[in-house]
Amino acid sequence: MPNTKALYQHGTLALLVPGLLDGTLTMKELLAHGDTGIGTGEGLDGELIILDGTPYQVDGEGKVNIVKENFTMPFSNSHFASYKELTTVKDITRNELKKLIEEKVGSNNTFYSIKIEGTFEKMKTRAVRKSTAPYDTLAKTAAKQNIFDQEKVNGTLLSYYSPEIFDGAAVAGFHSHFLSEEKTFGGHILDFSKVTGTIEYQQFDTLEQHLPVNNKAYMQHDFEDEDILGTIHSAES
Repeated sequence: MPNTKALYQHGTLALLVPGLLDGTLTMKELLAHGDTGIGTGEGLDGELIILDGTPYQVDGEGKVNIVKENFTMPFSNSHFASYKELTTVKDITRNELKKLIEEKVGSNNTFYSIKIEGTFEKMKTRAVRKSTAPYDTLAKTAAKQNIFDQEKVNGTLLSYYSPEIFDGAAVAGFHSHFLSEEKTFGGHILDFSKVTGTIEYQQFDTLEQHLPVNNKAYMQHDFEDEDILGTIHSAES
């Protein structure tokens, strides 16, 4: 019986800041810890969204691919889905949605996941082109992102909420990816204007943090002079 109260995280967002972008976990290994999740590939190779055990990648050109089990990642989250309906919404703005979720969940100091299936107005996403070693910093690599827009699109928003006290390991607040119903559009969400649909949530009482201890670059890097939070917040927004 899978543990639906645990969130598995490989790597940290902080390790991406100086450009530690080696793939240190395979998709096969990630899926052993969940059937739902998000992440990015080696060299920030696109944006990942895992739904019902199928791993989709929105690559740097906006194409949606199903990745193989040997696909590797420097950072990813996964969990076994056991969502409960929170509420339904109609024509609610992104800011109103954030406030509504935080009020209804009442869980600012633990991790949880949000899944929204519905219709999104003016959805804006991004994906980063894959880079190769020697890697640039996160800030420089993220600058190579492509931005994609759709006026009205049906699909699934998958988001993880991380508490403020874990900022750096993850990004405090919501980290959200999107995949269209037709599996032709998606990526890391930058913005959307309104949404109509069903909101589901799943709360976790356990964070299983997995670190790439076999990666020499990670094990020997000195993070002391890195602007970890500033860089993460800039890249993720």
